[in-house]
Amino acid sequence: MPPGPDMMLELACGQGPVCGVDEAGRGPWAGPVSAAAVILDPARVPKGLNDSKKLTAKARAALEEEIKSVAVAWCVGLASIEEIAELNILHAAGLAMRRAVEGLSVRPSFALVDGNYRFVLPCEVRTVVKGDSLSCSIAAASILAKEARDRIMVEMDALYPGYGFAGHKGYHAPVHVEGLRRLGPSPIHRLGWAPVKAALAGELAMVGGDLDA
Repeated sequence: MPPGPDMMLELACGQGPVCGVDEAGRGPWAGPVSAAAVILDPARVPKGLNDSKKLTAKARAALEEEIKSVAVAWCVGLASIEEIAELNILHAAGLAMRRAVEGLSVRPSFALVDGNYRFVLPCEVRTVVKGDSLSCSIAAASILAKEARDRIMVEMDALYPGYGFAGHKGYHAPVHVEGLRRLGPSPIHRLGWAPVKAALAGELAMVGGDLDA
């Protein structure tokens, strides 16, 4: 089993607070995109941090609570359906990241950002491919971003029943395809997305897809 994330990348940044940044929700057909920024105390790093997709729902929920209680600072930012449509999903994710970093109560000197795209943030940016498996700060951010977005999609399921949002969180799933065909799009669907258009046109097979953020 490969080792989990550690704080070596944070230490390599040198002096000044370092935040980890990650997003959730770039792939779904519906709902906002979320991002989180987390500055961890090296002396109080929660055990069991990892890429949020590798954790059970129970483990994510427990770690979310612990991260919020021991982190030096944390913040979650969102970009709306309208902003996704206007900016495209990549730049909407960057907007959510900027809101998360700007919302931190402690200004970071560096941001370790998951992936290879260098977003413009209010501090120096260092990108880390598969960062949520390498950096504890990025892993913590991935957990907060996913948990926040998942809660929103559960709330959306109550507002817009029939699509199964509480289960698949807006991703490709048979109940989602069927709901789109039967009910049409909801106010939180990303109408410009090809899979949504295909589902509405009856051209998308009712098969499961990736359910992770």
